[in-house]
Amino acid sequence: MLRFILPLTLALFATTARAEVEIQEVTSPGGVNAWLVEQHEIPFLALEIRVRGGANLDEPGKRGAVNLMTAVIEEGAGERDAVAFQTAREELAASFSFSVSDDSFGVSARVLTENRDEALALLREALISPRFDQDAIDRVRAQVISGIQSQTQRPNVIASSTFNAEAFGDHPYGTALDGTIESVSALTRDDLLAAHRNVVTRDRLYVSAVGDITAEELGTLLDNLLSDLPSNAPALPPHVEPATFGGITVVPFPGPQSTIYFGHEGITRDDPDYITAYILNHILGSGGFESRLMQELREKRGLTYGVGTYLVPNDLSELIVGGFSTSNQSVAEAIELVRGEWQRLATEWVTQAELDRAKTYLTGQYPLRFDSNANIAQIMVGMQMIDLPTDYVLNRNDLVNAVTLQDLNRVASRILNPDALHFVVVGEPVGLDANQ
Repeated sequence: MLRFILPLTLALFATTARAEVEIQEVTSPGGVNAWLVEQHEIPFLALEIRVRGGANLDEPGKRGAVNLMTAVIEEGAGERDAVAFQTAREELAASFSFSVSDDSFGVSARVLTENRDEALALLREALISPRFDQDAIDRVRAQVISGIQSQTQRPNVIASSTFNAEAFGDHPYGTALDGTIESVSALTRDDLLAAHRNVVTRDRLYVSAVGDITAEELGTLLDNLLSDLPSNAPALPPHVEPATFGGITVVPFPGPQSTIYFGHEGITRDDPDYITAYILNHILGSGGFESRLMQELREKRGLTYGVGTYLVPNDLSELIVGGFSTSNQSVAEAIELVRGEWQRLATEWVTQAELDRAKTYLTGQYPLRFDSNANIAQIMVGMQMIDLPTDYVLNRNDLVNAVTLQDLNRVASRILNPDALHFVVVGEPVGLDANQ
């Protein structure tokens, strides 16, 4: 059991207080592991469930099946059609949401204590016995296809999709998890049943709960909710190294501005240097107006409204990426500036002032993430999925503060490689040599 003090805003009544939070590791009688924070002041429970796998488990030729299954899963279950299911959920004042990424399938539930058992019995129906009625499939499929069509007109989506296709090829990371118009149009009810069977399982299960419930009650709840899920999930796809291919790809797109997406191989979340890389990325491009790229591209030269970089430690691959938009006439200059800052950070020392500012921001901002029961539940389930211990919430800021200039510059020279940077430009850039 772990105790720590954080400012909390209890989501249900939106009141702010300082509270003592205890993380308990719970195992149900049926063997389901969970992290629990008891908060009995408010008669409310936030429950988070994740299953490792997600859209990465789309079967060959069925890209988009897991995404469509996730979108349809609450459109009726058991004896209830879509309308009856939503009516029952509303009468119980419960909130269920289902999500999918390439790496996971997720469930977020918010329920009141007074009807917790009834609400979670309804959720169990959705997880165990979704109906996948044809009219619901067709209705939701049309919404998904409309979304795919709109994505084809968004330069930032075209840029990131092109980058991922070039980096990952035939691996699931190389294509959008919502599929194509053709693949989604061809999906059948049997495909959704197969996607449900492959993804909604007890294998690779992670659970967290925050609210008005005891450890014993949570154990019983989890067995009732999850014990009938299948435990024979298929194997995950293999780890994939992104292609190393420094250079520029131009995708013609009409308009006065171009959108640029760039990046190369990153760092795994379990790497001992990850915290240092996180601080490095803050200084490079994620630190708002104080970041080096924002200073060079926006503040000094007015080339863009904003530029950002991100560490992307997915389960099966890692990237460091970034993006911005600029006028077609400025694309070549802006790309050279990004390369230059990449090179400067990789070869010249960060200043102590930059490191101190980054630490101040990152340690001060961290407790603010714990501002509601729902957020705490989401953070705890995420920690489990990347194999962090319960005391990480206590030690995280100490880990940040322990990073030295020597650490930062060693990691900068290790992970930043300007020659490997690949840029995807979506627009009509002027004077840009795509072979540079």
